[in-house]
Amino acid sequence: MAQQQVDAVDAIQSGQTSLGIELGSTRIKACLIGPDHAVIATGSHGWENQFVDRMWTYSVEAIWEGLQAAFADLVANVEAAHGVRLTSVGALGVSAMMHGYLAFDAADELLVPFRTWRNTTTEAAAAELTEELGFNFPLRWSASHLYQAVIDQEPHVGEVAFFTTLAGYVHWRLTGRKVLGVGDASGMFPIDPATRDYDAAMLERFDALVAGRQPGMTASSLLPEVLVAGQDAGALTAAGAALLDPTGGLQPGAVVCPPEGDAGTGMIATNAVAPRTGNISAGTSIFAMVVLERPLTSVHEELDIVTTPAGDLVAMVHCNNGASELGTWAGVFTEFAAAMGVDGGPDAVFETLFRAALEGEADGGGLLAYNYLSGEPITGLAEGRPLVVRTPGSRLTLANFMRTQLYAAFGTLSLGMRVLHDEGVELDSMFAHGGMFRTAGVAQRLLAAAIDAPVTVGDTASEGGAWGIAVLAEHLRAGAGADLSSYLAGQVFADAALDVAAPVAADVEGYGAWLAQYEAGLAIERAATQAIH
Repeated sequence: MAQQQVDAVDAIQSGQTSLGIELGSTRIKACLIGPDHAVIATGSHGWENQFVDRMWTYSVEAIWEGLQAAFADLVANVEAAHGVRLTSVGALGVSAMMHGYLAFDAADELLVPFRTWRNTTTEAAAAELTEELGFNFPLRWSASHLYQAVIDQEPHVGEVAFFTTLAGYVHWRLTGRKVLGVGDASGMFPIDPATRDYDAAMLERFDALVAGRQPGMTASSLLPEVLVAGQDAGALTAAGAALLDPTGGLQPGAVVCPPEGDAGTGMIATNAVAPRTGNISAGTSIFAMVVLERPLTSVHEELDIVTTPAGDLVAMVHCNNGASELGTWAGVFTEFAAAMGVDGGPDAVFETLFRAALEGEADGGGLLAYNYLSGEPITGLAEGRPLVVRTPGSRLTLANFMRTQLYAAFGTLSLGMRVLHDEGVELDSMFAHGGMFRTAGVAQRLLAAAIDAPVTVGDTASEGGAWGIAVLAEHLRAGAGADLSSYLAGQVFADAALDVAAPVAADVEGYGAWLAQYEAGLAIERAATQAIH
């Protein structure tokens, strides 16, 4: 980092810390940093979504139990590492899975269980909004969820007084303010890059569509206020501190930055907020964020147009299925190793498998794999069936199998990225983060082939979005009004260690051949969803 490291205990005791909390799809993570942006301690808690009444959801109880557990873990780790009790922080920020739908009535009561980004029940609403407003509305966007509820005449619709995202909800409970960072807000409703606020003309047309089906309802009045990075989004209240730390140890008063989505904090964590740069985040889902130099010329259903936390336009390629199937196969090989009496542990198995992938044929030896555990809107599939497909002449080896599994994690993503290429969007580099990039030079190299652009991995990638939202909180606390891009370049990443992998020509050619077969084979995936229940 650019600044000389400071003593952690001094930073904690003098209030020169920033806390970032991110609610991911499988883990809630807390990250405490000092004024040099170095990590002082982390805490975490695992959780899983539930499929209830045909909706993917997390209960309110699970949200707060998970936040409290992650914060308690952080407090314990601070004390174990530094010998002091964490009772206050200088600044705070909350990030979470983007999009989805949390609707509340006038008494601030939740009307229906939280509907996450993973739900694909909003096809009719998304299609009508896209057609009528001339802007791509993905299935998981909050406006799509609200309008689908209106179309379906759900009983709760008439009572909605406010709706928001998961990050916006948690921030509201911690500070009392119904606001949202512009990056997360851009996953609720389109943003006008000139005003850094909801697009006024589209809001007017949206209101008319909603009122046509639900007379008297003004949808635009239900959205949270939009803020950009660096703006004051409130302070941690006494009630909020008690929610986060029921023991009473955490004191209120910390300034709080605008709540953001995990896509935006991933961009912060990889210094990918300038035009011609972007980032790729690989976890349960996988998505790419590409900062645009200019608006796209056409509407593309494969692309979400969102923004950076500063409000600059971003093309987002979001795939519901990421590294989960890869992890499942690694689990099988871990079991096999244990059955053979080899106890190297999951990390050793992952590294062995990933290294084997580099020895595979560039086109995967004729193997195909689909990592579809759930539906995938980019390829038009409402459900998923994980598959491995080969012909009698395919070369089934460990190396080819693993190379194909890694290719599968990037397959749908590269189909979406191809749309950007056809639009003339140019990339200088893409930053990648997520657990699959921990084995140096493997997934990074194959991803470079998949997108035909240099891929950078940095020394902050493992902390991900929790560190990213902590940096946004520190930007508010000590950034002195600096614009976000300059702050990141000059104060955060000036001395960061980066590893860049350029595309290898043979890999690019081989991946292109594999992708052509992958695209043709989607008919097999579609048939599997119809035949196997």
